[in-house]
Formats: sequence, C-alpha cells, structure tokens
Amino acid sequence: MKRRRPAPSAEDSVRDILLALGEDPEREGLRRTPLRVAKSLRDLTSGYREDVGALINGALFKADYSEMVVVKDILFYSLCEHHLLPFFGKATVAYVPSRRIIGLSKIPKIVGVFSRRLQVQERMTQQIAETLNRALKPQGVGVIISARHLCMEMRGARSCLSPTVTSAMLGVFRRDARTRQEFLTLAGKDGGLS
Repeated sequence: MKRRRPAPSAEDSVRDILLALGEDPEREGLRRTPLRVAKSLRDLTSGYREDVGALINGALFKADYSEMVVVKDILFYSLCEHHLLPFFGKATVAYVPSRRIIGLSKIPKIVGVFSRRLQVQERMTQQIAETLNRALKPQGVGVIISARHLCMEMRGARSCLSPTVTSAMLGVFRRDARTRQEFLTLAGKDGGLS
C-alpha cells in the first residue's frame, strides 16, 4: 500500500507560486500574502461547507398562492474553476408555487452557497434551479444569470464588458411559452446586469 504524502498547506502553495513567478515571498509587501490568500480562498469557497438543506429548513410555508414569485438582481461573486479568476454578476430566480412558498431571504442565500464554490456559470445556474425544484416541488422554476468573467476579460479573448447569460427553465417555465415569456419580461432582456 502506497503512503500518500500530506497535502501542502494553502499558505505553502501560495509561497511556492510566488517563487515560481520569480518573486521573493520574504520581501516586505509579500510576507503576509500567503496567509491572506489562504484566508481569502477559504472565504471564497465557503459554499462547500454549507448545507443547502439546513439553510432551507424551516423556511417552507403552506400558501394558497400560484402566481410567479421573482427575486431579481441577486449579486454574486464566484471563482472560475478553470483559472481561479473571479466571475461576478446578477441572478434572477423565479418559481411558480404549488401549495408551498419559501422565505424570500433563502433565495439569495441559495445563490450564495453555489457561487462560493469553484464554478462554471452553466452548472451554477442549474444547481440553483434544481435545489429550488427539489425543495418546493413547484409548478416550475426559472433562473437567469448574467455575469462577467475575468478569465475572459483579463486573459485569453480579452473581451471586455461581454456578459455571459445562462438560463435554466424547469417545469412550467420550460413547457409553457407564456410563462417563460412572462419570466423573461420580468427579468429584463439582459438578465439584470446593467
């Protein structure tokens, strides 16, 4: 049985990156950088340590309401899993209830949990929709995310101010063109990133 080496600490890894870049991690401006980066990464990936079920628990309520509920312009910041560079933007989340509603403050919290993980925007959009769909069993869920990706703006394509828009439509949002159009109208044609 092969013994695994212990993983290096995040601080040690950042120190190694600084050395690989030709920097001196002991110079005054960089001495505490490995610690600061490690703390920052723990905070930016805190979504891995959050239980979405526990977050929702107790915030589902019986209600005789069957019209669309929309929460717009939920700001989020995430890290692209391909380059560890930020992407950020706004999410618009909607659902059509089926005998149950969720406390409104839980919707931005759900967005926050999934955005504070290493992500791709497409998966994050789907995760938010599927989480609400499982928890509420509504008639349908719609999610639109509009985000700017620094991996695309700072490097590679260097395409600035070109937001990426993704959507997930479940249930009545997928089946019924009128419901989908109502959601798109309420969300705004740019998904809220203006």
